[in-house]
Amino acid sequence: MATNGNEGKSVAGAVIGTLVLAAAAAAGGWIAHDLMPKGAEKKGPAAMGPAAASVAVRPVEMRTYNLPEKYVAHAEAVQEVDLLPQVDGYVKEILFKEGDTVKEGQLLYVLDDERYQAVVNQRKADLSAAEAEANRAERYYKRMLAADARGITQLERDNAEAAAEKAKAAVLQEKANLVVAEYDCKKAKVYAPITGQIGKTTAHVGDYVAPSKGALAHIMQIDPIRVTFPLTDRAYVAWRAAQKAGTGDAYRMRLLLPDGSEYPAEGVFDFDDNQMSRETATIIMRLSFANPDRLLVPNSYLTLLADKRKPEPVACVPQQAVADLTGGNQGVYVLKDDMTVEQRIVTAGEPFEGWTPVKELKGGERVVISGVSKLYPGAKVTLAEATGNDDIDPAYVPPIKE
Repeated sequence: MATNGNEGKSVAGAVIGTLVLAAAAAAGGWIAHDLMPKGAEKKGPAAMGPAAASVAVRPVEMRTYNLPEKYVAHAEAVQEVDLLPQVDGYVKEILFKEGDTVKEGQLLYVLDDERYQAVVNQRKADLSAAEAEANRAERYYKRMLAADARGITQLERDNAEAAAEKAKAAVLQEKANLVVAEYDCKKAKVYAPITGQIGKTTAHVGDYVAPSKGALAHIMQIDPIRVTFPLTDRAYVAWRAAQKAGTGDAYRMRLLLPDGSEYPAEGVFDFDDNQMSRETATIIMRLSFANPDRLLVPNSYLTLLADKRKPEPVACVPQQAVADLTGGNQGVYVLKDDMTVEQRIVTAGEPFEGWTPVKELKGGERVVISGVSKLYPGAKVTLAEATGNDDIDPAYVPPIKE
């Protein structure tokens, strides 16, 4: 197809213009390359990498960590007794003050004993009469034995012998009756069967009392006093192993009173039960505590503390250094010499006073305590000064005094 001259000139001009622009762009690129600093062309945003995270660290410290095990304990009297009258009668005297500590054998109540004394006197008279009859029968029998055989019959001798034996038996019977009468008279006086604190009296002077009417008072031996607590089956096995190894006294047993104060005396092992509870898989353990001031009251509930007598230092980190990881584990970030961090899974104990014991660390290693959320294993870090924290103050006091 034929074209006119103007169209041919237009196409040629467009091609020449494109070539000129391309050449200009290339020249501009060469000029920019010459002006760029050496090596800058190799460094882009991706090549620069992430910036180092700013974190605060603190060294692992060896601390006396002696957080006690806590148990709900129950105070019990060593002995307790209901003071029952063994005879009936009217109360004549009360010789104690309610709430006092009474001694074993101390006279507490005096009942009217006139009736019982009269019975004693009657039994003594009966005994005297029986003894006189026994003497008469014995003498008669002896005469029968000494008599001429031609003057008495064998039947008469046998009757005399039987009468003498019967009289002896009557004496024994009257002696037994006298013992019973004297016992009843003696029981008109009521004595303390044990040493302990006596409670309120249910009878007063002039009241008529009897065994069927119930106890006169209640006595409880509370010095020393028993404290019982439940121990799990696993802990019991460990305790038995310690007993066998001779280290059963490595733990001290102390009490917290209801007001939160510490009881001044330590407990001494007294008893462990012979069976586990089916419902709770625990066994009852019993301790004995001196209780001279009666601070421990029977049937009260207390907090029992069991901790080591001579605790050893363990590796501890500030509580905020321990983080929860996926999968249920716990971990810390440990600073390495090349200013990178290593994530280490740890077995952490119960925190106390801002510190957490860990098994997988050594004293002197440095752990990250702030900026943890920005980290990942192998991350580069820079150090920043830790902010003040009262929980990890250098003036640390162990949680339990030694």
